[in-house]
Amino acid sequence: GALGSRDGDLPQEFGFPLVKIVGGSLVDVAENYKTLLDKDIDREKAREELINSPLFSEQVISKDGTTTALIIYFKQDSGYEKLKGERNRLTLKRFNNTLTAEEEQRLHDIDVKYESLKEKNNATNHEVIKNIRGIMDRYKDQGQLYIGGVPMIVDDMITYIKNDLVIFGTGIFIFLVVMLGIIFRQLRWIILPLASCIFSVSLMMGLLGLIGWKVTVISSNFISLMLIITMSMNVHLIVRYRQLLRDVPDMNQRDLVFNTARKMVWPCLYTALTTMMGFGSLVVSDIKPVIDFGWMMTLGLAVTFLTSFLLFPSILVMLGKSSLVTAEKTEVPFTAFLARLTERHGNKILVIAILLALISGYGISRLKVENSFVNYFSDSTEIYKGLKLIDDKLGGTASLDIILKLDNPEETPPAEQDDELDAMFGEIEVDKADYWFTPEKINLIEGMHDYLASLPAVGKVLSLASTIRVAESLTKGGKFDTFLLAVIYKQLPEVLREQMITPYVSIEKDEARINLRVKDSLKDLRRKELLEKIHRDLIQKFNFPENKLEITGLLVLYNNMLQSLFKSQILTLGVVMIGIALMLLVLFQSVSLAVIGIIPNILSAAIILGLMGLLNIPLDMMTITIAAITIGIAVDNAIHYIYRFREEFARSGDYLETLHYCHANIGRAVFYTAITIIVGFSILVMSNFIPTIYFGLLTAMAMFIALFAALTLLPKLILLWKPFKKPDPNPT
Repeated sequence: GALGSRDGDLPQEFGFPLVKIVGGSLVDVAENYKTLLDKDIDREKAREELINSPLFSEQVISKDGTTTALIIYFKQDSGYEKLKGERNRLTLKRFNNTLTAEEEQRLHDIDVKYESLKEKNNATNHEVIKNIRGIMDRYKDQGQLYIGGVPMIVDDMITYIKNDLVIFGTGIFIFLVVMLGIIFRQLRWIILPLASCIFSVSLMMGLLGLIGWKVTVISSNFISLMLIITMSMNVHLIVRYRQLLRDVPDMNQRDLVFNTARKMVWPCLYTALTTMMGFGSLVVSDIKPVIDFGWMMTLGLAVTFLTSFLLFPSILVMLGKSSLVTAEKTEVPFTAFLARLTERHGNKILVIAILLALISGYGISRLKVENSFVNYFSDSTEIYKGLKLIDDKLGGTASLDIILKLDNPEETPPAEQDDELDAMFGEIEVDKADYWFTPEKINLIEGMHDYLASLPAVGKVLSLASTIRVAESLTKGGKFDTFLLAVIYKQLPEVLREQMITPYVSIEKDEARINLRVKDSLKDLRRKELLEKIHRDLIQKFNFPENKLEITGLLVLYNNMLQSLFKSQILTLGVVMIGIALMLLVLFQSVSLAVIGIIPNILSAAIILGLMGLLNIPLDMMTITIAAITIGIAVDNAIHYIYRFREEFARSGDYLETLHYCHANIGRAVFYTAITIIVGFSILVMSNFIPTIYFGLLTAMAMFIALFAALTLLPKLILLWKPFKKPDPNPT
């Protein structure tokens, strides 16, 4: 394997050093090392050395010798890296509320420059990766070639986001055209809602561009969600308009539109507010992409409501009156069936709801957050193939660094040693490397290295012990002299020192680093427990001070994100439930109606969370949003149904008669909008990102359950509770 250049500190074609093939001690071969690039190398011996090398096995070649890797270091823009470092420092100060006014302005200026440089850096990396893939294509007939690594994942994720925006938007747009044609069978009821959808989405995209909001893999489906929600609101308006046209055929167009808007504005306003509450609850999460998604959709819903009640009625008035032929004349068989089911088997529905709630509670208790980053991607994607290969053959994908602060307060400080030596022998120059490599330090590093390598979830481990064992292999198993290690450290060429020693010790800071990689795709991997075990055992088994130990790396960051999911799930659910309950209380001015309205929607969210627990589907950045979004959107059905039920009951005074009427009218609109939402979310399965697929399927399932609950459990609770007063038969 060959190592590409790293900011010019290594030669352009520096190869991994082969020492055993040369013979002699490490000092002997330091000036005469060989690489695979040398023409006189015995390649079979070189292969054997690399396979068994403590440093390079599972780095550039697998233990079985069937898989090899090229490690490529991208050249970094020093200006970009410096700016990013300063931005991170100031962002941390803002998080800790220690940012001054001048630093706040500086951070704002940096953000503007950073985004520009970041886009430039991403574009450069994209071209590099594109060229690498072009080179790989020339050799694809000589083996199975894969590309992996953070730059490639970032680049492909950007591509996925762009593709998802196009695929989701196009797929849902086509579905909406077909659905509107099937339901309403009139051109105006296809063009008008689509125009409303296109306008709201275009306006939202323009606002996001002005604000400078970046779309992430989580928020990449905001276009599809806005199309779905805008269409749902428009369907309610269309169904109500057609009902008025049927009931009062002599009313002129302006009055029809006015009355439609007047009757629908309050329920639609509250449904918009409750859905905004559902998405808005995500801002209490600890995960920034989820927070941004929450704000993005909250703003989008405000745009949707304004568009639906300004643009839609304005255009409808200009279009003129619809014909009576297209007015609603028949009930939907599905809603009529649910009305009869509720009337005849309402008690059974209650029993089933209670059983489902109990089962869901058990399932929720089994929810977990452990999931593999590798398994976030479809197994057909290059990201998955590359990461899985590295996990299986090349030592693991999730990196972890153990930083050991080895300064010993009992030792005489170097400055005092210098003073003593100066007093005895006059002024001399003492190099810290001469006395840094002590047996105690080496034994500690080797012991920790071996312990970490023994853990089942751990793949490749690298430390100073790896270099020592390379040296020991040259002395035929003899114990390595730590004094000789200090000599070697000083005599090794810089290029070898940078490869074999410098990454693992910092003599100036009295620190040692042990790098390990965890096999992220292991099914039984428990990251939190693994990190806790490593931290506990390194302190207890090696009697190492806790304040001198630091565990960091990608695995720690990923685990922290996973562990925050539970907290985020509880916070978002709590906020959305309390917020929506208060809104229902304000809307209906009745505690009983607020409780009746929220119960079916909490049940639908609970069933989905319980199902995830029972099926061992872990929470992730996408699925933690399902419950809050489900309650926020599904409660729209309850609001529309209760609002209409109260209105119609005031005229009829009969609960069963009102139930059947509402199922035939508002039930129709609820059914249409639910189908729109269910199919719309189902389109997300076309993503390459597994969490997005789960998000689409599970949310669609939750909305299907919510539809059933809104047209069975909700009316049964109304019949049972009887929250409305009968109208006075003799009003004065």
